[in-house]
Amino acid sequence: MLSNTLVTNEVKNAAGTEVEFSRISSTARTTEFAQVAETPNLPHRLKISHQEIGSGTSLRRRSVVRFDKTVAGASLTPRTVSAYAVVDAPVGDLSASTEIKNVIAELMSFCASLGASTTILYDGTGNGAVVLVDGGL
Repeated sequence: MLSNTLVTNEVKNAAGTEVEFSRISSTARTTEFAQVAETPNLPHRLKISHQEIGSGTSLRRRSVVRFDKTVAGASLTPRTVSAYAVVDAPVGDLSASTEIKNVIAELMSFCASLGASTTILYDGTGNGAVVLVDGGL
């Protein structure tokens, strides 16, 4: 289980600066964090949720990590930017989590690096991040 406060470099922004979040709610399969420095009219949230369907070897788990940040748009109207990762895995028919971890690592490295580089790029210039920001293929 995650700590009630995410403060020790668990979350960073594009500048590589730590962004602190504090747990504001929790249910059996969902938890939500709010950025410590957010303002009420511009919320910045992290939500983690899990859903399982099926049974036996047909059991699947869908896990979501989602960030929603409300910002003032150019028109000064509040606009929400969202980014999330979803893992949908056949957990009932896998003997280990190795392949789930491999797919997550592939997604993370694609979004946060430039090919052979081992440097994590927080600034959104990794290959996958550029595709997401610019809508490229």
